[in-house]
Amino acid sequence: MTTIYHPASGRGHIQFGWLDSHHSFSFGNWYDGEKVQFGALRVLNDDIVRGGSGFDTHKHENMEIISIPLKGALAHKDSTGTDGIIYTGDVQLMSAGSGITHSEYNASHYDPVNFLQIWIFPKQPGGKPRHEQKSFDPAARLNQWQVVVSPRSEDQAVRINQDARLALARLDAGRSLEYTPAFPGNGVYLLVLEGAVEAGGQALGPRDGLGLSGMRSVTVTTREWAADVLLIEVPMFG
Repeated sequence: MTTIYHPASGRGHIQFGWLDSHHSFSFGNWYDGEKVQFGALRVLNDDIVRGGSGFDTHKHENMEIISIPLKGALAHKDSTGTDGIIYTGDVQLMSAGSGITHSEYNASHYDPVNFLQIWIFPKQPGGKPRHEQKSFDPAARLNQWQVVVSPRSEDQAVRINQDARLALARLDAGRSLEYTPAFPGNGVYLLVLEGAVEAGGQALGPRDGLGLSGMRSVTVTTREWAADVLLIEVPMFG
């Protein structure tokens, strides 16, 4: 098993006016040659956007782009005809395909919104752009994995054009939870959202990341603190 530890303090950080963002992987003007991607996972940004502000219309292609609001809500509009709001508890995916334009703004004029922006390379490039979003009950992830993104219909999740899955879990103190990749050879990237866990022999605190590959499964354990965890399963290449 190979592990890659990314402490929260080592993330890239930009802050200008309306945006306060931390980057787990190289993005924009921040570049770290040792943090370009983890397999098919290319971007993992932890964004805080000031009330009334956001990202103007811009274009993407050949990327699976996932937005997960952690606090607040995002107003989203794109060239597929989608025009709406995603709230905390929702997961949104844009399969950019041959090309899609979109904008994302804080849905509130006053309160900040905190959301994760995740980019995953597609299994097949090109194709018709697609948008999908779904609401998930936080109670359904208590001490178990709640799959929120997957290509498999049986997972009842937002569909992605890749052999990749995203899952959320909220672990009580003193609990352990095992995850086995759905696709042979895939790796797993863990991001601790809140609390503290141990995984792969590594202690992890809030916003720490850990990549694991070459393993059959991974076990996440809490001690005296509860924790919220995001798990990203992706093919390993690059």
